[in-house]
This record gives sequence, structure tokens and C-alpha cells, in this order.
Amino acid sequence: MRIDIISGVPAQLDSPLNTSILKRAMDKGLVEIHVHDLRNYSTDKHRSIDDAPYGGGAGMVLMVAPIAAVVRKLVAEREYDEVIYLTPDGQVLDQKLVNGLSLYKNIILICGHYKGIDQRARDLFVTREISIGDYVLTGGEIAAIVLSDAIVRLLPGVLGDETSALSDSFQSNLLDAPMYTRPSNFEGHEVPSILLSGNHAHIEQWRDEQAYHKTQVRRPDMLGE
Repeated sequence: MRIDIISGVPAQLDSPLNTSILKRAMDKGLVEIHVHDLRNYSTDKHRSIDDAPYGGGAGMVLMVAPIAAVVRKLVAEREYDEVIYLTPDGQVLDQKLVNGLSLYKNIILICGHYKGIDQRARDLFVTREISIGDYVLTGGEIAAIVLSDAIVRLLPGVLGDETSALSDSFQSNLLDAPMYTRPSNFEGHEVPSILLSGNHAHIEQWRDEQAYHKTQVRRPDMLGE
């Protein structure tokens, strides 16, 4: 899989892409993640990529021309399944959406900044708009990392345990069951005895029951209740 991230502040992406699962996945050749500095596609001598909005108002807007230049360059080199704009007014990200995106071969992520991007860039190039939640960030770089991480961890070979991602919260439309590890007794607080029983069928049944109960209490909307 290949992910191309278009950003006006690419330095914000350096640390997440050089640590943990994303870096290991790239080192293994399981994913390519390329960051494109929007300023490199500016025709302005000052490498400007933003301007004041027409009609007035506070804030700045990312201009359409640099975005058009980098997107057109990329789509001329290969076919992309989606050109995604990270924006607070997009489709809210959930596990079902992530699962679908993980099956793609090539995607482009456009990071908004300031007051966002010129609407013409959205109209001309964007095929899907995604939000990571009902709040506003300084820029789309954090959202791009969230989306990339969620996708990449589902790719075959990325996680050490191939079944780990399948048992995560939201995969079965339930929250995950409580998890415990050593010691079995911490200051009088003991691990549920069933987890120490060695009876895997009973353990799985317990986990299913706990997951359902937890979802019922914390996220009844996931159960349609």
C-alpha cells in the first residue's frame, strides 16, 4: 500500500512516521508513506501557500493552485483509489471505514490548515472527506497520522499477532473486554479467576459477555439501544 500525504507543515509528521508501528511497517516494505511539502509547489517567490479569504473574515485559506499542482503530479504517476481531505465537516472516521480503506492500493491525504482549503480544490480533486471527530485541530496533520495508523495496523504482517487487530474494540461492533496481565494479585486486587483457568472456551465466553456489558453501559448506541 502507498499513502501520499500533502502538507503545508510536513515537520509535524516527522516524529510519528519515524517511530512505532508506522516506521516498522515501512521498514518491512509493507507500506510506503510519502510526505509532500505543499510549499514546494508554490509559484510564489516567498513559497506562499495561503491567502486571505474572499469576502473577508478571520483566518487564512490554503490556495487551490499548489494543491492542484501536487495532486496532478501524483495522479499522473499512478492511479489512486481515493483523494482524501481531512476536515472537521467530513464523514466521521470509524472502524468500518478504516477496514475499507485498508484494502486500497494507493491513497492521497490532504491536510487542511488555517481555515481549510479553497473549495475548488475540494470540488476538483477530493473524492472523500473524513473527520476524526467533532472538534477542530490546528491542522490536518494529526488527523492524517491517526488515519494512517488506523489503516496500516490492519495490513497483513504489520502486527506481530495477526489476530490482534481482529479482536480490537469496534471490529465486532463491541468495545473490547477488560484485559489483565501479571501479577495475578496486585495489592489485593486479583485477576478474575476464569482467566487463570486454562479453559479457553469459557474464557472466550466470559470475554464476549464482558464486551457486551461494557458496550451496553458505555456505548449503547453501538447496540442500537
